Parts: sequence; C-alpha cells; structure tokens
Amino acid sequence: MSVTVRVPTTLRNLTGGTSEVAVDGATVGEVLAALETMHPGFAERILDEHGGLRRFVNIFVADDDIRFLEALATPVPDGETVSIIPAVAGG
Repeated sequence: MSVTVRVPTTLRNLTGGTSEVAVDGATVGEVLAALETMHPGFAERILDEHGGLRRFVNIFVADDDIRFLEALATPVPDGETVSIIPAVAGG
C-alpha cells in the first residue's frame, strides 16, 4: 500500500530536501521502516532505544495522532498521508 509521508523541515536533510516521500506500508511502523530503508537516519531521529516513538515527535495519520490510536501499529489506509511533526515547546 502506497502512502505519502510529510517530512518536517528539520528532517529534510535526510530526504535531500524533499518535503513528501511515497513509501509502502500498512501500519505506521511499516511506513517508518520503509522510510528508514529509503532514507537512512530516520529511525534514530524518530524512535527511542526501545523502538517506541520519541516523546518530542508526533505522528499523524490523516488528522489523528497515533499516540491516541494504536501507536506504531496504527493502520495506514492506501493513499493516506502520514505527517511527522516535531513537538514545539517554549514560553
């Protein structure tokens, strides 16, 4: 299943400056694995040492935050968009 991954500016150095990448995957975990295969370096920036999503990274399937769904096991329908959004903090 082909999906589009929206890459934030801070990670575009890994994709040669491309803001969107098409990959195959039925779950968020599979999509991230495919992204890592195509553009090495994503896994260490997005996943922690236990393979879970880092605290400061948010991932959305369509408009839904995967932390409130099935995390990395969240299904990704064919043709859907997965957005990687770095957390913003400050005051």
